[in-house]
Amino acid sequence: MVISSSHTYSKNNLDVVNINTANKINGKRFTQNGQIQIYQSQYRGSYPSIIRDSLRNAALGRKVLLIQFMKGGVKQGVNNAVKLCGNLTWVRSSHSFDQYNLESIENNKNLKKSIHESTFELWNFCKKELQSGENDQIILDEIFLAIDMKIIDKDDLISTLENRFISGDVILTGTDIPKDLLLMANQITELRS
Repeated sequence: MVISSSHTYSKNNLDVVNINTANKINGKRFTQNGQIQIYQSQYRGSYPSIIRDSLRNAALGRKVLLIQFMKGGVKQGVNNAVKLCGNLTWVRSSHSFDQYNLESIENNKNLKKSIHESTFELWNFCKKELQSGENDQIILDEIFLAIDMKIIDKDDLISTLENRFISGDVILTGTDIPKDLLLMANQITELRS
């Protein structure tokens, strides 16, 4: 069952860019940013419809970036991103949380450090992409788990989303979503079993 609600973000999302040509300053206004959509669930692994939609959007010609923060097994990393449908870039962490059980991670400081570093590298890549304006849609899968695990700072995510430059939507998925981020969302969808 899917339950959706819409929230209108109160800020006026317009950027003003000054262009100096022949000593004359012109103000040009750009409407900024698509919606922030949050998909939440009580359990992990409940977002195959989002993956399906990203493939469909890419096949229709939209440039889509899919980042899976906690999924593993393929050891992609930023430098080994997979391209699908010509327009979908799919990236997973090079050393992922999902490759090991929680006890193994907690008992091995080097493993824990490696997972945190590769996830943080992925987050730095995401920040650049959110600022670049080169994608029509960016999906940050399980980013809230990375926040919960203290790998990514919640305030850094909020600041990055507030200062993003993307004409399309940013989709965030996960469980235990901080209230600050729920208040930023234009759409919140709760997935139930």
